[in-house]
Amino acid sequence: MDSITTPRAPTDLETTAGAPPWWQGVIAGLLAALGALGVAELVSAISARWRSPVLDVGDRVIDLVPPWVKDFAIAVFGTNDKLALLAGIFSLLAVFAGAVGWLAFRYSRWVGVAGIALFGVLGMLAALGGEGGAGSVLPSLVGAAAGIGVLAWLGRIARRPEPDAGSYLDGASRRTFLAAAAVFTAGAVAAGAGGRRLNGRFSASESRAGTVLPAAAEQLAPVPDAAGFDVPGLSPFVTPNADFYRIDTALVVPQVPAETYELTIKGMVDREITLTYEDLLNRRLIESDITLTCVSNEVGGRLVGNARWLGVPLAELLEEAGVRDGADQIVGRSVDNYTAGFPVAAALDGRDAMVAIGMNGEPLPLEHGFPARLVVPGLYGYVSATKWLKEIELTTFDAFDHYWERRGWAEEAPIKTQSRIDTPAALARIPAGPTPIAGVAWAQTRGVAKVEVRVDDGGWQEAELAAAINDTTWRQWKLAWDATPGRHDITVRAADGRGETQPEERTRPIPDGAAGWHSLVVIVE
Repeated sequence: MDSITTPRAPTDLETTAGAPPWWQGVIAGLLAALGALGVAELVSAISARWRSPVLDVGDRVIDLVPPWVKDFAIAVFGTNDKLALLAGIFSLLAVFAGAVGWLAFRYSRWVGVAGIALFGVLGMLAALGGEGGAGSVLPSLVGAAAGIGVLAWLGRIARRPEPDAGSYLDGASRRTFLAAAAVFTAGAVAAGAGGRRLNGRFSASESRAGTVLPAAAEQLAPVPDAAGFDVPGLSPFVTPNADFYRIDTALVVPQVPAETYELTIKGMVDREITLTYEDLLNRRLIESDITLTCVSNEVGGRLVGNARWLGVPLAELLEEAGVRDGADQIVGRSVDNYTAGFPVAAALDGRDAMVAIGMNGEPLPLEHGFPARLVVPGLYGYVSATKWLKEIELTTFDAFDHYWERRGWAEEAPIKTQSRIDTPAALARIPAGPTPIAGVAWAQTRGVAKVEVRVDDGGWQEAELAAAINDTTWRQWKLAWDATPGRHDITVRAADGRGETQPEERTRPIPDGAAGWHSLVVIVE
């Protein structure tokens, strides 16, 4: 008598309709995305103007998010905001890819094709919004094709049980799939790493290393000792380049060799001017100590720094171009098309507005704008401090809204008077006895005239100020305090050179910079 075989019910790791296990679909989807990105990275190395789809999509996200999102990201992540954005994009992509792979293995391979194709289309649309031209869609296109190929190939392997294997969970079948997955992973990583390495040939590091800056026409004396206090934990008067804050919209640092650099001054001018980097080096250069502040800096925040800048006076460049009557806005445009706009008057009123080429005695660091950038004392960076500068356009505020103004930030943004406690740190536990309270205060173009400190509900005590170098830098301050045991609230406020004291009421950075007194709590033991 023939034996009767009772059908076996699928296990919880198997799907219906003879499909492979769900986990194989998820792995296949993730590997398809990884392969697509690796190949796209490799293809992007063909041209310096092409980029990875993730970077193109990231740029479009930055362009589209409302101002409060930027403010939130910087408040939470600080100068790591771009890293957080990329991590978020990769996380969403991983979830999407895993879901696409699962659906493709469970229902139809065409679901996978459509899902990866959608990713490719988004990458191509994002690329077209950049500066790479029509050819910039190629990395996304080829990457998507590679991803579809990976998903299809892994699908064929997963659906082909080993000879005599009773199910898709057979050990030999699993090993075949996982071996193929390992090979694809290695290939994708190799492609991505190779693309990154090849993209490195577009770096401007070598160009910067070979740059020798001329001396300023009138060199400044070294910063005197009187400009700073020797208090542990107090910010130095000059912020080292490596510690200087970086807030901008560039996900990756633009690479602009000095040898091919050009700056054009155009718009409402009598004559359009184009200058090479060599032209800038050969012009009269000035040095100036200037404190820069980001508009996203919260009360007590660290998005502020002071440096000695070297550059060409902006007023002289505008005089040579000839500013036409009616022009009231200067727009700086970077190589990635970011724009910042500020009043023409800020370049002509005697402040040291400049096209900067040096920072603290060396060529501008790549991340701070090499080969050239704008530095305008007294204005928040989002309206003035254009990095990787390629154009200066004379126009009007009625005719043009710059990048952040279109996103709800204020049209004009003079820096507000601010003061910060550096030491003791918030929630620090310190011993009782003599303790210095110290920090910095700034009111660019007006100068800091006075800083006052209050402990708990006591009266305001005037702090000692370090020597003022000029009215465009911050000033250090300190106050001797005999700390007694217990919990204490410390508050600081400053007054500018016009006698105006910073307001007590706290406001957020949007739309024109934060305001309010900085205060913190310490525990004295």
